Amino acid sequence: MSVPIEGTRFAESSFEPIAVATRSDVEESLHHGVGVVVGPDGSIVRAIGDPELLIYPRSALKPLQTAAMVDAGLDLPHRLLAVVSASHSGEQRHLDAVLEILQRHDLTVNDLGNTPGRPYGEVARSAARTAGVEPSRLQQNCSGKHAGMLATCRVNGWTTDSYLDPDHPLQKTISDSIDRLAARPGGSVADVGVDGCGAPTHLMPLVDVARALSVLMRGGRAAVASMAAEPFLVGGTDRDVTSWMEAVPGLVAKEGADGVMLLGLADGRAAAAKIADGSNLARRAVTVEMLRRLGVDVDGVMAPIRDRVSVPVFGHGAPVGALTALPWG
Repeated sequence: MSVPIEGTRFAESSFEPIAVATRSDVEESLHHGVGVVVGPDGSIVRAIGDPELLIYPRSALKPLQTAAMVDAGLDLPHRLLAVVSASHSGEQRHLDAVLEILQRHDLTVNDLGNTPGRPYGEVARSAARTAGVEPSRLQQNCSGKHAGMLATCRVNGWTTDSYLDPDHPLQKTISDSIDRLAARPGGSVADVGVDGCGAPTHLMPLVDVARALSVLMRGGRAAVASMAAEPFLVGGTDRDVTSWMEAVPGLVAKEGADGVMLLGLADGRAAAAKIADGSNLARRAVTVEMLRRLGVDVDGVMAPIRDRVSVPVFGHGAPVGALTALPWG
């Protein structure tokens, strides 16, 4: 019997230990989480914690949102479609791609409804600060998604001034598409919240996030094909999602805020995870175990990538330990 955790919607069985940090050979911190791997047919191959746990996928939802936009008529080349699914670093190539999407559909930066922000990437953020560039909607990491949403509205003749309203035709189309992809009787979306950028984000079982991506991967859909083809535009310089997609042919990797990760391979295998405390560093560490469970040789030919994106623990400015994933039993 699952024991509720008082004062929360979670149960003791919701999460399990998923990553540990060591400092000077002593285990210092422990992160809990939930994760699931599904096969090409959507069946659960392995799980840690409760795979039916309702989560907000946050930006890991973007490939699913992009797929819905493509089905609704959004027609863009891979280099532009990739940035629609991106949490981009705000480097010039990203900004140029967003601007091109807008220009192709007679839109401007002023039409974007996302929350203004500084670039997500450290290099781009530092450069913007040094140049005295103020936070803007264009620089914010979700600007590609918002440009895609606006472009989809243009294609369909829908109003653009209320495109973030959950009752807008665009958002209803996205919700319906997610339900179809997850193929859960009665629908997968349990509720619709507000993401950090202002767009709707869908509360849904973790396993359904993986299953929806599995469907897209098996079908070779444009939303995921563009990500695999243009890894830099999905992330950016020194981003682990970009590094993994560049290294593993056909891999789709998309992180989400508050410790969410989504991975898919061309044959339909997919994995999703959520870190209980929302740590992005733990998310990065757990990504290695997710890839391992998907059959990617992270301890052999991919070991150089694994080591390059590892999460060190520092003491006096030097690595004295690491944050690493625990095995999924």
